[in-house]
Amino acid sequence: MESLTPNTEVRLMVAQCLRIVTTSTDVKDITAALQTLHSYLNEGPESAATSVQRAEFRRAHYTRTLQFLVSNIQADWVHSLTAAQRTELWDGLFLHGPPDQALLVLMEGIGALSPSTNLNHLVSITETFLQSGRLADLLWSHCLEVVPSDSPQFRETLLGRIVALPDLTANKLHPNNKPLFLPQRYYSLLATEMLTSLERTCQALRDGTDCSLTFVAQVLGKVCIQGHSDVVLAVMAPRLSACTRSDMVWQRVCWKLLENIPQRWIESVLTGLVQAVSGPDAFGRITGNLVLTNKKAQFVITHKLLLLQYKYKTQVLRIVLGYLAADRERRPLLIQVLRSVSQAWANPSAVKHTPLEQQLYVSKALLLSVSLLRDSELQELRSELLQCMLGGMQSHLDSSVVQIRRVGMVVGECLSSRMDINGTKLKFEYDQDDETQELLSLMTPVNGEEPEPEPVNGVDAPQETSEVTPSPQNVSQNKSGPQASKTDPESDLDSDDELTPYDMSGDQEISQASPPRYLRDCLETLTSSEDAVRVELSLRVAESLVRKNVFATREISVQLTKVLLHMEDKYSINGFLSLRQATMVALTATDCIPVTQYLTTEFYSLNYSLRQRLDMLEVLALAAQELSKPITEKRDPSAGTAASTDLTPYPGDNPAHWRQVVEKRIQSKTKRFSKGATQPPAKATPNRYAAVAGHFFFPLLRNYDKPQVTFDLLGSDHLVLGRLIHTLGLFMHLAVNAPIAAQMGHALLDFVWALRYHVDQMVRRGVLFAVCSVFLSMPSQNLLLDLSDQLFETRTWLADVAEKDPDADCRSLAVQSLVLLDKSLKKQLQDPQALSLES
Repeated sequence: MESLTPNTEVRLMVAQCLRIVTTSTDVKDITAALQTLHSYLNEGPESAATSVQRAEFRRAHYTRTLQFLVSNIQADWVHSLTAAQRTELWDGLFLHGPPDQALLVLMEGIGALSPSTNLNHLVSITETFLQSGRLADLLWSHCLEVVPSDSPQFRETLLGRIVALPDLTANKLHPNNKPLFLPQRYYSLLATEMLTSLERTCQALRDGTDCSLTFVAQVLGKVCIQGHSDVVLAVMAPRLSACTRSDMVWQRVCWKLLENIPQRWIESVLTGLVQAVSGPDAFGRITGNLVLTNKKAQFVITHKLLLLQYKYKTQVLRIVLGYLAADRERRPLLIQVLRSVSQAWANPSAVKHTPLEQQLYVSKALLLSVSLLRDSELQELRSELLQCMLGGMQSHLDSSVVQIRRVGMVVGECLSSRMDINGTKLKFEYDQDDETQELLSLMTPVNGEEPEPEPVNGVDAPQETSEVTPSPQNVSQNKSGPQASKTDPESDLDSDDELTPYDMSGDQEISQASPPRYLRDCLETLTSSEDAVRVELSLRVAESLVRKNVFATREISVQLTKVLLHMEDKYSINGFLSLRQATMVALTATDCIPVTQYLTTEFYSLNYSLRQRLDMLEVLALAAQELSKPITEKRDPSAGTAASTDLTPYPGDNPAHWRQVVEKRIQSKTKRFSKGATQPPAKATPNRYAAVAGHFFFPLLRNYDKPQVTFDLLGSDHLVLGRLIHTLGLFMHLAVNAPIAAQMGHALLDFVWALRYHVDQMVRRGVLFAVCSVFLSMPSQNLLLDLSDQLFETRTWLADVAEKDPDADCRSLAVQSLVLLDKSLKKQLQDPQALSLES
């Protein structure tokens, strides 16, 4: 008879033991079967199984055996065992076999069982598993595998269970969760077990055994990326710092550990480590030259921790920059960091747009970098630092924020003192506070680091207090309450016919795209987007965004005006012209002078169509009308209420209505030969247009007589000329009571005088409208003093137009101008002071 192979023997024996446990009612047989299974896990000399059989059982049968035990946890034979037998034989199978397989089966069982004593049994085994150091055995078993023997899927699953154990148990156990499974306790324990596995690795390397830290590095990286780096590294960093102080093997192990951390997790590990170590020397011993070999680590250390994130304390900056300065190979990175930090500190846009906290953080990084420079390096960078100092101080001192100006003064003093330019040092007067004192102290180097006591038996896990939360059983029991009180379904069917159909004729399709919330996003959409929906949404919200955020509008007002002026209706947007015009008017009214200068300059530029030139005039005219409104109207809170209540009430609701009716009838039947003023004259109120009227008016008179290839204002483009004169007349009319009104009136009369006999009737109407505006808006005394030589000739021309012009509108405007001129002259001639001035 041929002998069986070890694999077959093990398979048959395991199947026989499981069959006995399932079918036998004799406790002795069950106990013997369990002891046989235990013999495959016993490493001692008294074990009946050979090493080959033990290895085969661990490889192929251990997980299946544990799954069998969990699936039969409620069987009678389990309860027939005594407490001692159950602890030794049943629980022992989970605690003496391969720890990775045991942990996976335990977590699978906890997730599958419902709340019961069986679940509590598995939870207690898991607690024992963690407390007996099996987690360190699990990590160490993977350190011994230089070439992984399991599949990547198995490793990924195991990694997820180890890292997420507190979450998995909390989701299952709810208020009955164990204190050991709470995050603070568990991750501190995990950190201690990782240190134990690293210590075993160091000892194995001294004995000449090869080890792999890939799995431990993955555990560390995944724990940190999930937000537990503070707990884990608070335990590991002091121990690693103390062990690497005089042990080169520990240093090599730490370097290899960080090198094996996956790229997607290295940032969280480094940011946690730099906050956990006590100084740059400890950070350098743990990380080595990782910043030179790992591009992601270099980006995090030299850029992200210094320029992009500013939530860290000053000690983090000291550690990072001190780490770069401590080694000759890393010092070029210190020079690179100094250049980038100095550019960021001196950037005017960054000073204007970044938060104060970030500017203070960058200032600290700059001063620390400069303080770590050697004299030879300082000489090489003197010109760059001087340029940075001058430009940065100018940007900071131009700021309206007191703290920013103070930071610029302090940094300027420190840089000038460090560079010692010709023996001169800058000195400013500012108030001393905690921030300035901290900035000044950064120029003084800190020697050494805090002492680190070497822990003997690791770091004690912090004690946690168990918290009891209310049981959700009442909530689950009440879920069926409302369902039980439903009405009869037949009554619902009877009432369907009485429902009135909902009118959906006015419904509009909801767009999937959302309108932009920031003006700069709106500008980018209008500039580069080819999506019709996005362009339309941006165009519809542009005006409101312009009026809501004045500061953002002033930054891009001219650019947005240029985009809108050249924009075409490519997508047939409903109300495109009105939306575009309203936005341009809002831009002009919000950032008046720059936008007005742009529009008035572009009006006479090349490569514009007549439609675009007319659009410019319309925008300027509407913006001037908006600016000419009294300021008090916008600030009057009752204005909106008055406008909303300006409705005709029902006669029966107003008891005084009959008095108004009678009064109106009396007024309509009464004949009067003359009637005095029924209302007091309007009071002059300040407005925003008076101060900027000249920016609207005078640039449009600059180049009217210079013909261009596509634009001849005094030639064939009569429409644009007439609209221009009308717009200038409107500017003149809106400038009533403005200090610059007299100069505007004199210039406008000089401009239109040469066009008074133009062949186009629209141009002549514009000329007459402009003359009326001058007589209405220009002060009477200025008319008599400044235009005395032209008044007689102007009156003669107006009389001639009123009598002989073929256009009726022109004749009417001429008559109105004559009336206004005569009224002004009569008023001035009745004034004794004006008569003396005229003589």
